Amino acid sequence: MRIYKEYQAYLLFPLAMFYWGLVYWRNLFYKYGVFITNRLQCHVISVGNITVGGTGKTPTVIFLARYLQNNGKKVGVLSRGYGRSTKGTLLVSDGTGPKTSWKESGDEPYLISKKLDQIPVVVDEDRFRGGSFLMQQFNPDIILLDDGFQHRGLKRDLDLVLVNSSDIISDHKLLPYGFLREPWINISRGHAVILTKTNLKKPRPFLRRKLRESKLPIIQSTFEPSISSLSPETPENIKKRKVFIVSAIGDAVGFNKTVKKMGCIIVGEKIFPDHFNYSQSSWKNVEALSTGADYIITTEKDWVKIESFSISKPIIVIEINVKISPKGRLENLLKDYCGIHYS
Repeated sequence: MRIYKEYQAYLLFPLAMFYWGLVYWRNLFYKYGVFITNRLQCHVISVGNITVGGTGKTPTVIFLARYLQNNGKKVGVLSRGYGRSTKGTLLVSDGTGPKTSWKESGDEPYLISKKLDQIPVVVDEDRFRGGSFLMQQFNPDIILLDDGFQHRGLKRDLDLVLVNSSDIISDHKLLPYGFLREPWINISRGHAVILTKTNLKKPRPFLRRKLRESKLPIIQSTFEPSISSLSPETPENIKKRKVFIVSAIGDAVGFNKTVKKMGCIIVGEKIFPDHFNYSQSSWKNVEALSTGADYIITTEKDWVKIESFSISKPIIVIEINVKISPKGRLENLLKDYCGIHYS
C-alpha cells in the first residue's frame, strides 16, 4: 500500500504542476484583459468554492435566493448545469417549477427549480449569454451565479467562497493531487468566505490559520436536516431505527454524519460518484444491499433522479436547511457590494 501511495504521488504531482500552469496563465490573462469579463445590467452574486464539490453550494444558493426574495428583491439563478444532456441556453424554470427533466438541466439546477417559487432558473455554459437571457426575460434585480468562482468571464459584485469546515490538509493540494481547483492564495479574489457545515465538524488548526491569513470576512453556516414531506415518517420516529444510506453527492461523509446526528442506526451505505445517473437496475442493487434496514435514507439531490423508479422499500428524503451567523455580516456585505438596504 505504501509503495502504491508513493507511486501515485510521483504520478499525480507533475500533473498538478501542469494544471497549476494552466490556472496561472488563465488568471493572468483575465487580470490583464486578454480574456474579457462581461457585465450584466444587474447585481451578480457568485456562490462558488476553491475545492471540488462537497461545500454545499446548492443549499446555500437556495438559502440566499429565499433570503433576497424575502427582502423584496427579484432574483434569478444562473448555473452551468453540470452533467446535463443539453447545450446552450435552457430555461429550467420560469418560477413556477421545472420545465425540463433533470437530465436536460442537470440534477442541481433541477432541484433548485423545485425548491424555489417565483424565481427563474437558467442554465448555460456561457454564463454571460445565460445571464443576458435572464435579464431579457425576467429583469431580475440580482442574479445568483451558482458555482461561479472560477467562471471569470462574468463580472460579479459579490464573490462568496464556500469552504467545508471538515477539510483536511491533504485536500488542500491542487488537482489531481488534492482537491483544490486553484491555489489557495487565489481565495483573495473573493469578498467573503462562508465556512459551511460547522455543526458537523469544527475546522482544523491548519484551516483556521489559512482563513485568518486570507483576511476575508468569515460567515459560518450550519446545515440543519429535516425530513421531506414526501417521506412517510417524522424525525422522532426514525430515531434508533435501522437505515441504509445511499447518496451520489460531493460530501458523502458529511451526509453520513448528518444521519448519525439524527439518531439513526446506520446498517450500511452505498456511495456513488457525484452526479451519478441512477438506473432502475442500479436502484434494485441498492435495495438488495439494504436488507435488514427499516428505511433507505437519501438526499433531495438523489431523490429527483430516483423518484420515477419502481421502489419497494420505504425511503426517507433528507432536506438541508442553511442557517448563518453572524447574520449582520451577510447583511453588511449585501449592503456594501450590492446596495441592498433593510427596512
